[in-house]
Amino acid sequence: MNEHVLLVEDDPSIREVATLGLEQAGFRVTASGDGREGLLRFRQGSFDLVVLDVMLPSLDGFEVLREIRGESRAPVVMLSARDELHDIVVLRRSVTAPTESVIAVDGLEIDPAAFSVRREGQDLELTATEFRLLLELARRPKQVFTRELLLELVWNYDYLGDSRLVDVAVQRLRAKVEADPANPRLIKTVRGVGYRFDPGDE
Repeated sequence: MNEHVLLVEDDPSIREVATLGLEQAGFRVTASGDGREGLLRFRQGSFDLVVLDVMLPSLDGFEVLREIRGESRAPVVMLSARDELHDIVVLRRSVTAPTESVIAVDGLEIDPAAFSVRREGQDLELTATEFRLLLELARRPKQVFTRELLLELVWNYDYLGDSRLVDVAVQRLRAKVEADPANPRLIKTVRGVGYRFDPGDE
């Protein structure tokens, strides 16, 4: 495997660290520090994955994403200043996994291939971790996920984290996808166990 990743990040230190990490994971990396230049590089090359910073000079990440989506279905990971370090770790399975269909439920549309989420037709700005968490839950509605299992699935098997990290991530995710985060309709808490995606449960 020698997948080619386009990394578009204007912060030189983050760009260097992300490039090193991706190369150590076995990817070929083409890096750019500018949105317009990154889009040009995308059009000139063949990429298996695009990693985009949200805040970019000349064209921001969302504008670059819109242009890419008009031309390609290559997976895109969005980064933001709010993302933690593990949000920029791209797993090989996200590149090689088969395309999944859009999950549509209760006004929410989750597009795994486009790495995007819409609610009532409006794009939601999720971090990479928030997107993976939502996708893992939504793939298996009504299944109860323990916090430990979610740590393995979302933060990967090698991540040694406190299960409270899951609670914080769920709270942030609810604030973005739920109409009323204090009374969630989609992501339910199973007391003493974990969480489940169950929009049909009242």
